[in-house]
Amino acid sequence: MRALTYHGARDVRVESVPDPVIQEPDDVILRVTATAICGSDLHLYRGKIPATEDGDIFGHEFMGIVEEVGPQVTEVKKGDRVIIPFVIACGHCFFCEHELMAACENTNTGRGAILNKKQIPPGAALFGFSHLYGGIPGGQAEYVRIPKGNVGPFKVPGSLPDEKVLFLTDILPTAWQAVNNAQVGRGSSVAIYGAGPVGLLAAACARMLGAEQIFMVDHHPYRLRFAHQTYGVIPVNFDEVDAAEFIIQNTTGYRGVDAVIDAVGFEAKGSMLETVMTNLKLEGSSGSALRQCIAAVRRGGVVSVPGVYAGPIHGFLFGDAFDKGLTFKMGQTHVHNYLPQLLEHIENGDLSPDLIITHRMKLEDAAEGYRIFDKKEEDCRKVILTP
Repeated sequence: MRALTYHGARDVRVESVPDPVIQEPDDVILRVTATAICGSDLHLYRGKIPATEDGDIFGHEFMGIVEEVGPQVTEVKKGDRVIIPFVIACGHCFFCEHELMAACENTNTGRGAILNKKQIPPGAALFGFSHLYGGIPGGQAEYVRIPKGNVGPFKVPGSLPDEKVLFLTDILPTAWQAVNNAQVGRGSSVAIYGAGPVGLLAAACARMLGAEQIFMVDHHPYRLRFAHQTYGVIPVNFDEVDAAEFIIQNTTGYRGVDAVIDAVGFEAKGSMLETVMTNLKLEGSSGSALRQCIAAVRRGGVVSVPGVYAGPIHGFLFGDAFDKGLTFKMGQTHVHNYLPQLLEHIENGDLSPDLIITHRMKLEDAAEGYRIFDKKEEDCRKVILTP
C-alpha cells in the first residue's frame, strides 16, 4: 500500500510499504477514505517529538470502510463506514471504566515511569504519534490496522459526507473537551489562544454553547479574519498588542475572561531565553502562551489546555495562578465519550466542522500538504487527504 512515512525533520515521503494484517483477534483492517493533517502532526514533522523513527507512518485523523475483522470482533463488520478515535482504548481497564479513555492502561507499550522497580502504566497509545505513544502506524495511508476493534470504530451514517464527520476522530472532540473543561456556557467570556484547527473549532463550540464574548489570539491575519467572519470572535494579533493586556482592558471591571483555552502548546512563539534553553534541551516547552493565559483569565477562572506540551516549562507562573485561585484542566482527549453527542450536533446543523477545510489533496501529494500547512502558505487552515 501507499503511506506517508517519516525520514527526519521536514522529510516525509509517500512510499510503498507492506499492507497491514490482522495481528490480534480483535483487530480490524480499515480501508481509508479520508484522512487529515493535524496541527499535532507538525510537531512530528518538525522533529520535535522524541522516539519518532524512520519509516513511521503518520496520521491520527482518519476514517474509512471496514475491510476485514478478527475472529473476536463483534461490534463492526466488513463494509461498515466508521471514524476512528485517535486514542486507542481497551474499554475495560480502571481508567476506561471511569471514561478516561486517554489514560488507558493497556494499549501503550511505548513508555512509562519506573517506581521502586515497578512499571507505572503510561497513558493510551495513539495512532501515528511516535513510539512514546505505542508506535502504532497511523492513517495517512491506504489501509490501517485498528487495535481494539470492539471499542474504537464508531459507525457514521452514509448520508453525511466524509468531510462532515472526519474531524470526529480528533480535533472536534478535542475542541469540545477543551470548551467543556473551561466551563463555557451562556453568557461566558473566553479567550482562545491559537487560531489553528482546534482553536477555530473551540470557537465554534463556545459560540454554540452561548458564549457572549470570545477573544481569539493569533498572529496570522488570515486565520483571525476567518475566525471573526465565521464565529464572531474579537481578533487579537499578538504581534501588534500584548494580548492579555488587550483582553483585560476589554472585559467588565478589567477582571479578565472567565476562562482561557491554550490551543497552542509547547511550540508557542517564546522569548530568546526560552528558544536558547529549548535548543540546549534545558526545557521541553515554551511557556509563553500559558503565561498569557494565566494573565488574561479572571480570578477564580479556568485555564483549559488542549495544546500539546512535551516537557518542563521555564517561568511557569505558579504563584500568580495560586494568587488568582485558578483551575487548570488539560490532557489528551477522551474522544469516545463525546462521539454520539457531537454526531447529533453535526446532523442537526449545530456544528459544521468542515468549514475550516481549505485544501483537498491526494495522499500522493501529502508531503506538499505538510509543507504548505507548516509554512502557513495559501491561507492554509486544514488539509484533507484522500488515498
